[in-house]
Amino acid sequence: MLADTVDESALPENVRARSFAGASQTERGARYLAALAPELMERPVAVLAHMAPVYALIAAPLARPLRVPLLLWFTQQGAGPALRNAERVVDVLLTVDRRSVPLDSPKIRAIGHGIDVAALPCVPERRPPLRRLLGLGRYAPVKGWDTALRALVELPDATLTLHGPQLTDADREHLPALRSLAEELGVDDRVTFGDEVTYASVPQLFGLADAVVNATHGNSADKVVYEAAAACLPVFAASPVFDTLLPEALRFHGDFPSSLAERVRDYDGGAGRALRERVERQHSIAHWAERVLDAAGA
Repeated sequence: MLADTVDESALPENVRARSFAGASQTERGARYLAALAPELMERPVAVLAHMAPVYALIAAPLARPLRVPLLLWFTQQGAGPALRNAERVVDVLLTVDRRSVPLDSPKIRAIGHGIDVAALPCVPERRPPLRRLLGLGRYAPVKGWDTALRALVELPDATLTLHGPQLTDADREHLPALRSLAEELGVDDRVTFGDEVTYASVPQLFGLADAVVNATHGNSADKVVYEAAAACLPVFAASPVFDTLLPEALRFHGDFPSSLAERVRDYDGGAGRALRERVERQHSIAHWAERVLDAAGA
């Protein structure tokens, strides 16, 4: 594994890792190539670039002459020049769902998500009314937290707890706007704007919640939706990509807060175990890994 930052304590026994961290983009690129070159000489099964198309672009001049398959995993709505250029040089472009990558290419292969189901204990069955709502994700406009806040007006007995990072200037500008909106709507006493949390704390947060809300706009495939489903927790999502995971009763129209409020009010229970089983079948780590190896021709 080649990464900017490496946490040695998190590595399984069969994983080696090298950091290519540097003070500048040029230095990071040079260190990345220096780390990649000797690994390619061992003729690995494939090179898998994760989320950053630039990793595939830099690796291509070395991997392709050696006929080492070059794969890119990408599941994000933004499609810049780097993604379009990477699509030209990779052998396969892997994603969760055909709609979760904003390109049209015969190289795209939908393989589901990779969820560590064993790390997410199944919470007790949640019965209505659902009062403790949880949202996990960046404080970014695309996440649709304003929709969740507006829906809270129609759910007078519910609370909403949000946790997420502020990674960009836009995120840092958006959080105060959300706080102001909560005050304007008169729901600020029922909303908690929390900080970013570690992955290890997610199961505990799931255990304290009655349901998860995901209002991200567009064809998103936010991983937290699959994680909540794996934990047997009702999860309400707006993205059409989740039509293969969630029943109609757990999906809402992201442009209409009333749609979310109605789904939460009308939830009659019983979805938890079925959601976990679906994640185990189609989105587990083992399933994902096998599909990656298939794409590499292994």
